[in-house]
Amino acid sequence: MTVIVGLVHKGRVHLGGDSAGVCGLRITVRRDPKIFRNGPYAMGFTTSFRMGQLLHHAFKAPRPKGNMDAFMTTVFVDKLRTCLKNGGWARKDSEQEQAGTFLVGIHGRLFVIHDDYQVAEPADGYAAVGCGNEFALGALHATAELDLKPRRRLALALTAAEYHSAGVSAPFSYVTAAKAPADADGPHGRPLTAADIPPARRGR
Repeated sequence: MTVIVGLVHKGRVHLGGDSAGVCGLRITVRRDPKIFRNGPYAMGFTTSFRMGQLLHHAFKAPRPKGNMDAFMTTVFVDKLRTCLKNGGWARKDSEQEQAGTFLVGIHGRLFVIHDDYQVAEPADGYAAVGCGNEFALGALHATAELDLKPRRRLALALTAAEYHSAGVSAPFSYVTAAKAPADADGPHGRPLTAADIPPARRGR
């Protein structure tokens, strides 16, 4: 089920998500959102509505401070693990903890949290997760050089995923993370910009 898309635009992270709840061949349009704000963070989940509900209502997201790479992989993930375990959702396989997949936007940076608690940050400044992610990524790549507002790019990516994936359904919703403060830590001490993307990637 699901497509969650995110992109960085002028120091802010924008997320968009669909409303499909899928079980086998059955699809239900859900009122409870897959994307939301939690303090200064914008979040959007796939994998499990239970996990998303814990992220939305039970997770006391820690305030970001210091080096963001270190903060996200230690303080943020440690708090997340505790929340999911206390909520009865986290799994354990061969002594390795597993969770789910979701996007996090904070201080102008977009992160993907994977089910092994890996924290990834795409150099392209956009990401998508869920069963419709490949269609959404294609649309985000195709619109990268166009002068479109972030909401329009997200809408095009979501529409492409809905058209091609049986696990994606409108209506779509959108949320924006708080703008990064002037002293926010980013690559080389500033938020990620297009100049940080390797030329080989920009020209593909």
